[in-house]
Amino acid sequence: MMVMEAAFDPAYGEAWNRRQVADALTLSSTQALVVDADGAPIPDTGDGDEGPAPAGFVLTRYVLDEEELLLIAVIPDARRRGVGAALLEHLFAAARTRGVTRIFLEMRRGNPAIQLYHKFGFEPIGERRNYYRMANGERVDAITFGRSI
Repeated sequence: MMVMEAAFDPAYGEAWNRRQVADALTLSSTQALVVDADGAPIPDTGDGDEGPAPAGFVLTRYVLDEEELLLIAVIPDARRRGVGAALLEHLFAAARTRGVTRIFLEMRRGNPAIQLYHKFGFEPIGERRNYYRMANGERVDAITFGRSI
């Protein structure tokens, strides 16, 4: 949740709350990965050992041969240092082992992460007009992207 709170600007209302994340993680089709500032996965040891500080995470869900990237977040201090790229590379590798052939994501128009998505081969495949509501009430379009793996 520390990464979530640091990574998402409250003006856009994109961050999930603890309950939303916990509910998603109860589903067997939901996958999560947390990485450190070098992009290395941080294992969940469950023994209370905190290990390295988290710098980013990805949360996905899959059905059959498709996976949806629900959230990807990198703390501001670790941006533009390869952490987001490492998260996507780990996601693609894990998705392949699950037999996934296509990954989808949705983002608000104007999100600077579009540069990362384009770099990794995501292409726009759809649009939802006025889908997101910002904190000030303004509506923003959503763009859906897809990528074969």
